Amino acid sequence: MNDDKASAMGRFDIAAIAASLPASADTMLVDRYLTDRPSASARVFRVYKPTPPHYHAQCDEFLYVFSGRGTFWMGDASTKAEFGPGQLLHFHRGIVHALPDILEEPLVFLSIDTPRRDPKDVIFVDPADGTPESFIRQSGY
Repeated sequence: MNDDKASAMGRFDIAAIAASLPASADTMLVDRYLTDRPSASARVFRVYKPTPPHYHAQCDEFLYVFSGRGTFWMGDASTKAEFGPGQLLHFHRGIVHALPDILEEPLVFLSIDTPRRDPKDVIFVDPADGTPESFIRQSGY
């Protein structure tokens, strides 16, 4: 079954999509939307650089760790803990979070955002840490 037909049917090969993401990037993340509706979006993304404290104003996020390991915190840095494949990270809109350490690559997540996360919906606690454009770019599909 080709990719277009599988996507239309709601079937996605996460391993193949993860493998198709570039080996390096000039942004912190690169993603590919699997579904993109106002009520929710699903994406696969790879993290290339640690992400500084930021939050999303318009959506809750569920992050399933597909591959890789790192550290993550929500609310404040005192909650920093290691994560790895098979774990689910969840946070509500407005909750500051960060991924300070990439311990094993490739670091790939399956993300479910409710409602849909606009790629521009990233607010850095310190505006000097980045912009939506330096944070994420979509894979060329």
